[in-house]
Amino acid sequence: MQKLVVATTNRGKIREIAMLLDGAPVALLTLADFPDITPPEETGKTFVENARLKALFYAAHTGELTVAEDSGLEVDALDGAPGVESARFGGADSTYPHKFALLYDALARKKMASASTARFVCALALAKDRELVFEARGTVEGEIAPEPRGTGGFGYDPIFFYPPYGCTLAEAGDRKAAVSHRGEAFRKLRAYLMTTYTADHAD
Repeated sequence: MQKLVVATTNRGKIREIAMLLDGAPVALLTLADFPDITPPEETGKTFVENARLKALFYAAHTGELTVAEDSGLEVDALDGAPGVESARFGGADSTYPHKFALLYDALARKKMASASTARFVCALALAKDRELVFEARGTVEGEIAPEPRGTGGFGYDPIFFYPPYGCTLAEAGDRKAAVSHRGEAFRKLRAYLMTTYTADHAD
């Protein structure tokens, strides 16, 4: 079966991705299987640039088919921030409750305590033999909740209100995967893998 390196150490992402790729003809590996590889610096100005950078880097260093994604939260009232800095917002060691507080403070300074329109964005890149072979993008539109709610999901999910569900993505449970940015992008990847790496072509 074709091996696929999922280029992340984020356990929440790994769980979601494994679920989304369930049934695809690939055996998943993660960066935990390659502990000696030093991560590259994410110097891209966009989600797409960072996804490509990571996919090509880890494909070259592992010799395996590799998927990388870059994702984050764009808040319209903050001119798209935190954007590509979502994971590093408030500092590399900042907790998500601290990130939430910083974001609410920034909105308050804009005289928008909450309810700013926002979106999650996921850019995905698949690389093999030092070349990009597939890319996908997913988004989900919503708004910033008045306060963090819910214990499910991870990252910024507790403050992202999804109007069609009437709750935050942290409160959405199993429904999250059907509408999430990562779900959209990785379903596209799963379709590609299903047509490209059939049993006849498996390594």
